[in-house]
Amino acid sequence: MLKLATTQIWVHDQDEALAFYRDKLGMRVRADISLPELDGFRWLTVSPAGQPDTTIVLMDIPGEPVFDDDTQAKLRELLAKGAVGTLFLTTNDVQAEYEELKARGVEFHEPPEQRPWGVDCAFRDPSGNHIRLGTVAEVPAAV
Repeated sequence: MLKLATTQIWVHDQDEALAFYRDKLGMRVRADISLPELDGFRWLTVSPAGQPDTTIVLMDIPGEPVFDDDTQAKLRELLAKGAVGTLFLTTNDVQAEYEELKARGVEFHEPPEQRPWGVDCAFRDPSGNHIRLGTVAEVPAAV
């Protein structure tokens, strides 16, 4: 059986991302390892509290030999626009979570709203990654 263990998002600055995910979203640091043998490559992961078996890698956008300067610049540009990926977070009470996160300094660009799939709202992390927070309503399975 397959099970999702880790997913990755690109970030502009790992320290800034760590502060956001840990201090504002309340996530737990699962790994923060720098590897000198790989030119200081940093493996930085977080996960929602109480969910240690699923982690999010906060990955710095690498240069050579992974990405040339042009590709790296394009990726940074797309990331800043929120066009690279989305994290979907769930909670039992979107309104309460929304108020708590706002109090911690999270800036929402969509407040909680009822939708066909449940209630959700949206914000971005400091790098531009799009994050949706919601509750999921029972949706009939496709046939």
